[in-house]
Amino acid sequence: MIKVAVVDDIKTVRSTIVNKIHLSKDMMVVKEFANGKEILHAIMQGLEVDVIIMDIEMPEMDGIEATEKILERSTGVKILMCTVFDDETNLFKAICAGAKGYLLKDEKPEKIHRAIFETMEGGSAMSAGMAIKSLNLIKNATIKPKQTIPVDTVLTKREIEMLELIAKGLSYEQVADKSGISFGTVRKHLENIYKKLNVHSKLEAVNKAQSEGLL
Repeated sequence: MIKVAVVDDIKTVRSTIVNKIHLSKDMMVVKEFANGKEILHAIMQGLEVDVIIMDIEMPEMDGIEATEKILERSTGVKILMCTVFDDETNLFKAICAGAKGYLLKDEKPEKIHRAIFETMEGGSAMSAGMAIKSLNLIKNATIKPKQTIPVDTVLTKREIEMLELIAKGLSYEQVADKSGISFGTVRKHLENIYKKLNVHSKLEAVNKAQSEGLL
């Protein structure tokens, strides 16, 4: 049985998603939350779920920030964004934060079930339109010309490697494991990157690094 948590600030929408999930005999919603702050607190208190269905725009803490913070603490949980926003900006932010999929709220139950199964199997589920936008993001990033890099934001080879792994959605623990270094060393590298780029989160760091041609 796949254990699912649903996060959405609108109760009626949350209930609709819950009802769709419960149409499958292979999964169940174990907890509902009204914002990112609530689910983050629950995870920190030991809540164990396999998949989180996460809205984006919510009070107190939005879904992008919540995704980033949750995955810094729990590498086992999978997060699927479920939102009304079908733009490339939110898609990009969600991917950078570590979301494993991006669905629109009007999806049929079968699509949501399939997305959860795909995510549990290591895939990346997306609504059809968002999949096309995702490909466009990759294409644009590939052909984007390198920009002149200000001297004070030049990153070391190791720091760029850290950002590249984070941009792929890896948590600090996963970056440390893949790079063969300690969790503390990863944090130190990120602190240095934040200072050089004058940012305050890994999402901002990835965005700025890409905009300046560092990635």
